[in-house]
Amino acid sequence: MLKKFALQTNKRDEMIDITEIVQRFVDESGIVSGGVIVYCPHTTAGITINENADPDVKRDMLRRFDEVYPWSHKLDRHMEGNTAAHMKASTVGASQHVIISDRKLLLGTWQGIYFCEFDGPRNRSFYIKMI
Repeated sequence: MLKKFALQTNKRDEMIDITEIVQRFVDESGIVSGGVIVYCPHTTAGITINENADPDVKRDMLRRFDEVYPWSHKLDRHMEGNTAAHMKASTVGASQHVIISDRKLLLGTWQGIYFCEFDGPRNRSFYIKMI
């Protein structure tokens, strides 16, 4: 099973919790045990798993990404001017794998799955593939 999902981002940089979307797809699939891949087909966005209990973690991560990869750098030559977004997306990665056990995503107590936007706002998509 493979399904494409649409997503509208609202800021240049944001982390959107998509855990419930992924779990709903697992529920609909009827899969009891296996795995799921969540994949982002964009070069300036990505998928990560991180804490979803304290919103300060997302804010801190986005701030630190900006510190490491500032939006403007005098030596950047990419004509679109979004080299930082490409760097952030490469650091986060394009996909995540999650184990499915007893029809549930096998995530840690504080973990969630995030779509990470680094060049928004944009109309985006991501895929979920059952294994």
